[in-house]
Amino acid sequence: MSENASGDAKRPNASGRSTRDVLAELFALIEERKRLRPEKSYVTSLFDGGHEAIAAKVREEAAELIEAAAADDRGHTAQEAADLVFHTLVLLAQAGVSLDEVLDELASRSGVSGLEEKAARSRDAGDR
Repeated sequence: MSENASGDAKRPNASGRSTRDVLAELFALIEERKRLRPEKSYVTSLFDGGHEAIAAKVREEAAELIEAAAADDRGHTAQEAADLVFHTLVLLAQAGVSLDEVLDELASRSGVSGLEEKAARSRDAGDR
């Protein structure tokens, strides 16, 4: 994935790391916690709760993001977006879906009209 909405995905952010690196490091940590299940780990507690517990957190964080954006509060919106991304990564790890699979899917949609892409998915679903 070479570009994102804010420019180059390889461009360092405030931490000096690329967006992709930050996501990859976080996902690797989540995968490690899934495998090792350390005590007193929030991620471990999510995995222990199973799919429903993780999905509930994703729904909760999505609602909080929507509320923060509606309030036109940039800082709170960024915080809630970070929470949603984090919990989405936990859900992906729980489902066995890699970050690369998601990034590859996003890259495959680059330069394709959203309306065309959605129509193609609808057609593909009808073929099943």
